[in-house]
Amino acid sequence: MSKNLSELSGRKGLENNLFEEIGIAARPTGTPSKEKLEELANAFLIGKANTYGTATFYDFTRPENQGKEVYVCNGSACLTAGTQDEVHSKLCGEFGADKVGSMYCLGRCHENRAFYFNGHNYSGSAIDRISEIRKGDASASADQYGSTHLGTAVLTESFPGLEAYYELLPAALNKSRNDLLEEIKTSGVRGRGGAGFPMGMKLETCKNTENETKFVVCNADEGDPGAYSDRWLLEQRPHSVLLGMMLTGYIIGAQWGVVYIRGEYPESIEICNAAISEIRNRGWLGENILGTGFSFDFKVIAAQGAYICGEETALLNSIEGQRPEVRTRPPFPAQSGLFNKPTVVNNVETLACVPWILREGGAKYATIGRGRSTGTKLVSLDGYFHKPGVYEVDMGTPLQTVFDQLGGGLKSPVKAMHIGGPLGGLVPKHKVPELTVDFESFQQAGFLLGHASVVCIPQNFPIVKYIEHLFEFTAHESCGKCFPCRLGSTRGKELFQKAINEDRKIDRTLLDDLLNTMEIGSLCALGGGLPLPIKNALQYFADELNPFLEN
Repeated sequence: MSKNLSELSGRKGLENNLFEEIGIAARPTGTPSKEKLEELANAFLIGKANTYGTATFYDFTRPENQGKEVYVCNGSACLTAGTQDEVHSKLCGEFGADKVGSMYCLGRCHENRAFYFNGHNYSGSAIDRISEIRKGDASASADQYGSTHLGTAVLTESFPGLEAYYELLPAALNKSRNDLLEEIKTSGVRGRGGAGFPMGMKLETCKNTENETKFVVCNADEGDPGAYSDRWLLEQRPHSVLLGMMLTGYIIGAQWGVVYIRGEYPESIEICNAAISEIRNRGWLGENILGTGFSFDFKVIAAQGAYICGEETALLNSIEGQRPEVRTRPPFPAQSGLFNKPTVVNNVETLACVPWILREGGAKYATIGRGRSTGTKLVSLDGYFHKPGVYEVDMGTPLQTVFDQLGGGLKSPVKAMHIGGPLGGLVPKHKVPELTVDFESFQQAGFLLGHASVVCIPQNFPIVKYIEHLFEFTAHESCGKCFPCRLGSTRGKELFQKAINEDRKIDRTLLDDLLNTMEIGSLCALGGGLPLPIKNALQYFADELNPFLEN
């Protein structure tokens, strides 16, 4: 995207934000009017095509969204649970088919039957009360699931109260930025969003890049179906995330923290805003915090429904009000990010580790885990487990132990588990005992840990249908900037749809070529990562897939 557009969007700063204005304009009808988009284009000195291109991309602002009142979850966990046809039918009966839209993953993977209505998410038995919900009873939106630890409690430790927790802030602000950075580097903490990039290296690059304006961006657009660990942190431990952002901001010299939260998590947005108000009322935000000379503030931005915004550069374009296309790199965001300023982008879980590391010491954190996978990891277990929930384990913990001791085992037989989101590995059940929860174990076995979300695929769910779902998901969510992802995902979807519905066999050589082209040629991990679970399926479920293929 144009650097000039980044500069124009940044003229008014974060407080007058083009992306937010587009979202506000969409609220009355589900999509902004052309007149409003022209007005915003004039206000921000950009072309009408830019505001229109942005508005037509997102699920919550595109013209197809107009008039929708309720949304059914089409995420992978709800799909494999087989609950959503009933949910859709009941919503159509209550609202009418033309009023029912769809969303990808509301973070209710632990009990499924999920839908969104009037600013709240619902799941489980709530659909049976849809008439009362429509009349204004939002009490059914509450949900419960397991959340504990096995090993060291870094993220799941009990919250001691606001005053006690924030004692770390003045202590840290009275230390040098270099000393704090060394603690992060010593800890070995790596990004928990999927790539596993060392956090210390990212912070050091940003800190050493000269600029008066810098940003810390929390990537809370956790769009991986099956993952709801970020949602747990934002709703149950929001101050871990916020304090982690403040300390990160101090280390790199940033003045602003942007919390970009997926619109599919309305409760997370509400709770995070309330938590920011709490610390603002204590005088711990703003200019010259605690007389230390450090100034920092927060901006919460509600996303508008786009999985690609989980990719850090697409997220930055989104905040700027541009179409959320992936940027080519270099330069990397740590050097030229939001509004072309140095920016650290980390996901929720990564930032939430920072207070513990700086309080207990990087060396102590480094003793947890195994090898280069230091610290702990949150694992999300779906509704196929007896005790679904978000669990914290030391890196290196056997995956089977997580499933048996924390998840309570499986309710019914499954043949595979999709671990790490739609771009993660498709793990056949017999491989589970060989895996441990760390980056290296999964990589060496040909899988990907990612967010450590677990979506179970039951014995009676066809693998060919699951592959079709993955291609369809990617085609819907692709930013469209690079041909391998944009065209490849659509061609893959068509191949499998015809194989399923028209009994047309897929040329295996053609499929392999398609997957390799996407893997090698895509700009980001959306197109580049999709081939992994498809290749896993072809390797481990050949007997089931061979009737749909020809060599």
